Amino acid sequence: MTETAPDFTLPATTGEDVTLSALRPAPVVLFFYPRDDTSGCTKENEEFSALLPEFEAAGIKVFGLSKDSMASHEKFMKKKDLTVPLLSDEGSEVCEAFGVWKEKKMYGKTFMGIERSTFLVDAEGRIAKEWRKVKVPGHAAEVLEAAKAL
Repeated sequence: MTETAPDFTLPATTGEDVTLSALRPAPVVLFFYPRDDTSGCTKENEEFSALLPEFEAAGIKVFGLSKDSMASHEKFMKKKDLTVPLLSDEGSEVCEAFGVWKEKKMYGKTFMGIERSTFLVDAEGRIAKEWRKVKVPGHAAEVLEAAKAL
């Protein structure tokens, strides 16, 4: 896939705004997750946080994204000792641009939500690889390997 990743600027838990195109030529991993402080999302954030030093050593930037507010992200990070910066997409523009804002079903109810997905963006800003409907265990390690192989 050589599709250019949709550019965006979002507030981050680092205290500043992050603009995707401004991160070039560093490869970037964007993992979209449904909600702060839920079991699967916590495990995913913990796995990426555990591997963050390896991503950083390889020059790869990693960000988690959800529609949660900055206050929610900061509380989640502090509570779970997370180190990956989180981006807040409260208006869901970025979720929609990446095609992860989907109709979901749970317990017989239909609702809109984020489909757990990860995108690897290369040095030129193209989507090098994408993972949809992610299963959390081992996912961060798989993404690390793919990113190192760029």
